[in-house]
Amino acid sequence: MSINFPVSHARAGLGTRGAAEKHVREVSFRAGPPRLIGVELEWLTARADITAARPQLSSLVDALGSHAPRTVLPPSSERPLPSGSVVSLEPGGQVELSSAPCTSARQVCDRLSADARMLRALLARRSVTMLDGASDAIRPPQRLLHTPRYGAMEMRYDRTGPMGRLMMNNTAAVQVSVDAGENDDDIDRRWTLLHAMGPAMIAAFACSPIMRGAPDGEWVSQRMRAWLALDPELTDVPDPAGYPAWVIDAPLTCVRSGEPEWHAPQGATFADWLDGRLDAEIGRRPTVGDLDYHMTTLFPPVRPRGHLEVRYIDAQPGDLWQVPVAAIEALLSTPAVTREATAVAAPVREMWSEAARVGLGAVELRAAAAGLLSLAAESSRDMRFTSALDAAAARCLRGRAPEVTGR
Repeated sequence: MSINFPVSHARAGLGTRGAAEKHVREVSFRAGPPRLIGVELEWLTARADITAARPQLSSLVDALGSHAPRTVLPPSSERPLPSGSVVSLEPGGQVELSSAPCTSARQVCDRLSADARMLRALLARRSVTMLDGASDAIRPPQRLLHTPRYGAMEMRYDRTGPMGRLMMNNTAAVQVSVDAGENDDDIDRRWTLLHAMGPAMIAAFACSPIMRGAPDGEWVSQRMRAWLALDPELTDVPDPAGYPAWVIDAPLTCVRSGEPEWHAPQGATFADWLDGRLDAEIGRRPTVGDLDYHMTTLFPPVRPRGHLEVRYIDAQPGDLWQVPVAAIEALLSTPAVTREATAVAAPVREMWSEAARVGLGAVELRAAAAGLLSLAAESSRDMRFTSALDAAAARCLRGRAPEVTGR
């Protein structure tokens, strides 16, 4: 569920701060009857012929062929896989499938499952294996993609410690995108739920207890620990009304240019650039395209991109990624269900760190996770997911992490 802007529009100047905030609001929250859902799945990768070794970037590119992203193969046609998913690569060699927008969880799960099977087959031709883990327990962080964007991100994150490199190179997630909502009230209701249930969902699906290179300490989701350790100015976000101002005041991670490095002046914000305080260092004022790009460098747990992108769920073992997808669809199915789910999540809505650290070990998080998944099972319009959601709720009550049975 990507957003594309016309080139001429992207090159236009921004003018005032008010105009910039208006643009952020328009592209971040697009009102309309909620009917679409999309999913992005990430996998760590490894060489099949050498235990634990990362694949070479050339092996990934060769395996993907015409499906490779232009970031690593500029002549590529970026051809989607047969069921419509687009392939991309993350800094540490993770592969990602981004589904086409679908009208139901069942449709998106079926299409992604088919494309995931094809992706595994493509990579296997170059002896590359897709791993199910949400964090790399064996290898230190190593960046395979040496692009200006990731170089700038690495430099920015290194100022706060090791977690930035670990997040970029050694983690994988399930990301679910849904329509923002029919009108302002609906957008606020859906936004509120997706944030309120974040800690409970982190606890319910945490399965990354070990990550090579992480500081000492036991965390059930080392992946979310890494995200939470990043600069809060890039990850903490207010309600929809305050989001445009937050974007403008957020720190700059990079400034695109024709140079091999896109580093931004240290400590500078987009507001500084817009107001002319960086004229000497950058030599120009930002365009609409610069603002659009700036928004892609911000990583709140729920990121508005016209639709709402849920970013806080660990990659799951096997096909269990379908469970949080079905849960989110069900909990947003009607305003009444959304309000009930928000009430269930309310006692734990601020427990982000506790969710990543102890997860279902906290009684409050266990109860909220089980309650939300039980409500999802009751509210799902697709009987195919009911038993899986009920099983996940029962698992949460037992304090158990996700695992594939029968292997």
